[in-house]
Amino acid sequence: MTATHVAAPTRGAQPQHFDHLGMFYHDAGQYVAGVTAFVRSAVVAGQPVLVVVPGRNLELLRRSIGADADRVQFADMAVVGRNPGRIIPSLLSAFATTHRGRRPAIVGEPIWPERTAMEYPACVAHEALINAVFADHDGAILCPYDAARLNATALADAARTHPVLSDGERTWRSDWYGEPVTTAAVANVPLPAPPGDAAVLTFRDRHDLTAVRRFLAEQATAAGLPEEQLGDLVVAVNELAANTVEHAAGAGRLAVWQEDGVLVCQVDDSGQLTDPLAGYVLPPADAHRGRGLVLVNQLCDLTRRHTRPDGTSIRVQMRRPADRPVSSADYRS
Repeated sequence: MTATHVAAPTRGAQPQHFDHLGMFYHDAGQYVAGVTAFVRSAVVAGQPVLVVVPGRNLELLRRSIGADADRVQFADMAVVGRNPGRIIPSLLSAFATTHRGRRPAIVGEPIWPERTAMEYPACVAHEALINAVFADHDGAILCPYDAARLNATALADAARTHPVLSDGERTWRSDWYGEPVTTAAVANVPLPAPPGDAAVLTFRDRHDLTAVRRFLAEQATAAGLPEEQLGDLVVAVNELAANTVEHAAGAGRLAVWQEDGVLVCQVDDSGQLTDPLAGYVLPPADAHRGRGLVLVNQLCDLTRRHTRPDGTSIRVQMRRPADRPVSSADYRS
C-alpha cells in the first residue's frame, strides 16, 4: 500500500465526489484525535456534520469537539443503528436529503467489538452498499474501526468495503477494496436453522395473512413482548408474508422462537430477492411500491436475509425492553 496525505477541506473547497474512509485506531487518544480532526475540518468548511457512534464513544467525542459540538448532530449507533439495515435509509440518506445541495460529513461506526455474530454479516453488507448507494453523491463518510479489539476478519472486511483507509494521520488507497455489490454478496451467508421447537405456520395466499398476524401476535404475547413492540413486529412480518404471497410460487413458512432475550421470526419461501439494494434505498415519493423492506428494517432490531437458488429466507429479531440498548443521546443536535 502506498500512503498518500489527503488535505483536510478548507472553507470554500467543496470537492464534488464521495469519500468513504475506514479509520483504524488502537486507543482512545488515536480515536478522538482522528475523528475530531475530520469533524473540525468539516465544520470549518461549513459542511453539515452527523456523528453516529456507539454511546461509549459519543461523549468522548462531544467533549473533544468542544465548542463546535453545537454545530454537529449526534446519535447513538447502538440505539438508532442496532439494525444495520436501517442505517443507510433512515440515518445517512435522511441526513443527506435534509442537507440537499451541501456536502455532508458523516462519522459512522457500525462495527464495534460488542456486535454479535448474527449482526455482523448485516454490518458488512451495510458498509459495502454505502459505496453503491452514495456513488453519485457529494459527501464524506468516516468509519472508525477499533483495530486493537476487533478481530482480523473485521479489519480485512473493512479494507474490502472502504476504498480509502486511514490511521487518523496518514491516508491511503485500499488495495483490497472490492466492487460494492459483489462484496456485499459475500455476506449472503446461510442462516442458522430454526430450533426444532420453533412454532411454525404455513401460509399460501392473501386469505392466510390474517392467520399469520394472529399466530404471530399469540407467540409474541406469550413471549412477553410489550404491545408497542408486538405491533411493530406484526406489521413487519405481515409485510414479509405479503411479499411471499405476491412474489413466490407455492407456500411460505413462518417460524417463531425465543433466544437470549430476543423474539425471532423467519419467513422462508421459494422466491428470489434479486435487487441487492432492496431495503437500503427509498423509492421516489410518488412511487406506490418498494418501501416494504425499508419498513421492516425500521421496525425490527435486526434483519438478516439469505438468498439461494431455490428461495429466500428473511429473519427478523425484536429484543425485549430489558435487553435493548437505550441512550438519552438517541438523536440530537
